[in-house]
Amino acid sequence: MKLELDQDGHLVNYTDWNESVAQQLAESLDLHLTAWHFKVLNGVRQFYQQFGYAPATRPLIKFLIKTVDGEITNMILQQQFNTGLVARQLSRLAGVPKPANCL
Repeated sequence: MKLELDQDGHLVNYTDWNESVAQQLAESLDLHLTAWHFKVLNGVRQFYQQFGYAPATRPLIKFLIKTVDGEITNMILQQQFNTGLVARQLSRLAGVPKPANCL
């Protein structure tokens, strides 16, 4: 399936997202998404739908601790998603726009 992406690799229309789209996006990170990954990505989507913007790392982690898993840390997200750019990559994989503070 051909995805319509912006210049930063984010979906142009976040409603086009589903689990197979997320897995297709994750392939560029050599990442196979598990049920836990999808819980986190759905948490990112929930944040976006609730607040109307893609979160920076700190507010995202606080939100995920409350809504997904109380054990989530920045380090765990970096390890599980093969990235140092947590908010940026999670937003990309969750199909939401790039956080405003990311370059």
